[in-house]
Amino acid sequence: MRPAWPLMLLFAANALAAQQPPDARADSARVARVLALLETSDSTVCELAAQAISNAWGWSWQPQPFATPMPMPAPMPMPRMRQRHGPHARVRLNHGAAWHGTDSAAFGAFRAVLRDDSRCVRNIAARVLGRARAPGSYDGFVALLREAAPGLRETGALGLGELEDRRALRPLQDALRDRDARVRAMAARAVGEIADSSSVAMLAKALGDDATPVRQTAAWALGRLESPGALGALGGALKDTSPDVRRTAAWALGAIEDRAGVDLLLPLLREREGAVRLAAIWALGQIEAPSAVAALSIALTDSDPRARQLAAWALGQIEDADAIDALAGALKDREPDVRVAAAWALGQSESSRAVEPLKAALQDESQDVQDAAGWALDQIDDERPVRVRVRPHVRKPI
Repeated sequence: MRPAWPLMLLFAANALAAQQPPDARADSARVARVLALLETSDSTVCELAAQAISNAWGWSWQPQPFATPMPMPAPMPMPRMRQRHGPHARVRLNHGAAWHGTDSAAFGAFRAVLRDDSRCVRNIAARVLGRARAPGSYDGFVALLREAAPGLRETGALGLGELEDRRALRPLQDALRDRDARVRAMAARAVGEIADSSSVAMLAKALGDDATPVRQTAAWALGRLESPGALGALGGALKDTSPDVRRTAAWALGAIEDRAGVDLLLPLLREREGAVRLAAIWALGQIEAPSAVAALSIALTDSDPRARQLAAWALGQIEDADAIDALAGALKDREPDVRVAAAWALGQSESSRAVEPLKAALQDESQDVQDAAGWALDQIDDERPVRVRVRPHVRKPI
């Protein structure tokens, strides 16, 4: 009888995370045994094991749900004096581990499961072989793209993305026309991982795909390219019927950081979908264009406190004096996180006009706001009898 899944989870995680010292050669027999265990485990065990193996060998593993292949990055952190700590798991890390000296037998253990029935196990193998640039991996992944089973083709596309080899762009372009939507989405993700500006046209075409996840992944990939040549295609994606696609397209415009994207993003500040508004505000903060100050100042009155907080952050990024009055008003917002963000943004301005509102914020009922206001005052070159020398910790707003 199989052990209970929580016990398997702990066994797999600990075995993989501590399987060898940082500079040791990979133990192919142990790799094979652990992979065999994972073949019969549930998806939760497998994902935890994937995280542990990545920690042990020096690269990060983030589970990538099909519908959102990469998460939208959080904005720059906000100042905060005290950090609230929630429950978390401790995983032993072998930092700096490299693949130098790994023998071919160890890689063979991963190659042996590239066609496994378990999608998670296949993906672990594809990521390990791709990131290690293991010999023969390119040809092996291309061969998987020709398999009859869509799951194998998806794994082949994943591996090519991990390799980040420009040679893969041609087979991946073919995979973008695959009959299976999962394969097409993974192919778009792989093109984004390779991040070659010559890929704009193929990804722009994928924005017209029938499947929403493919369009969303293509929009993300265009952001990864960071090419101004993608602005036109992304502008069209901002009108997509799916809010997920619109949100990702907005994020992509922020990732590109071209000021020509501002006029495309401003209408989204009136978007009904909150997640789309948040992405647009974040993108405008990334671009740092003064032409967005008026619209972002209005966003400080948004009904969603996350949008108000993010708008304050974006105005702080832009550092334009025209935002000071609006940010001073935000110091009276009913949400402490918004007031913290406004204080931080006023500190970023380094304007003497921000001193009086910040002094008033030193009496805020929230200690976090007081701390942020003190930090902000310390950024402003002003002759004050008392200078606050406290640098707050940071916190990501959403």
